[in-house]
Amino acid sequence: MWAEACEMLDRAERLHRQFFQIAPSTSAKPIWEPPVDVVETAEEVAIVVALPGVEPGQIEVAIEGNVLRVSGTRTMPASFRSAAIHRLEIPHGRFERRIGLMWDRLRLTRRELVNGCMVLVFEKMA
Repeated sequence: MWAEACEMLDRAERLHRQFFQIAPSTSAKPIWEPPVDVVETAEEVAIVVALPGVEPGQIEVAIEGNVLRVSGTRTMPASFRSAAIHRLEIPHGRFERRIGLMWDRLRLTRRELVNGCMVLVFEKMA
């Protein structure tokens, strides 16, 4: 039973590393990459970026050529700054995620923060 519990903890740790990876950075500040989902229908492309605890005003969305860039900062809550931290798994600080867009013409029709996720919906244009 102890071995099973240790295996479950190891598996959880691997999943955590998979979803919240530190991205290579050219700046002095560390950058983390939030996980994304990309789904497509006949009319739209939706991109969901997991950003728990990030304020809407801290998120920048830009399209640079055929790449969507979602970036910003997740700040440490003020009450945590003087606390003794025993475990810190949710990433803080500067984040950036670049998503290649394989569609020629998209128009952003909806942008909203829902349940800790940035939802971006693009209409496919002919």
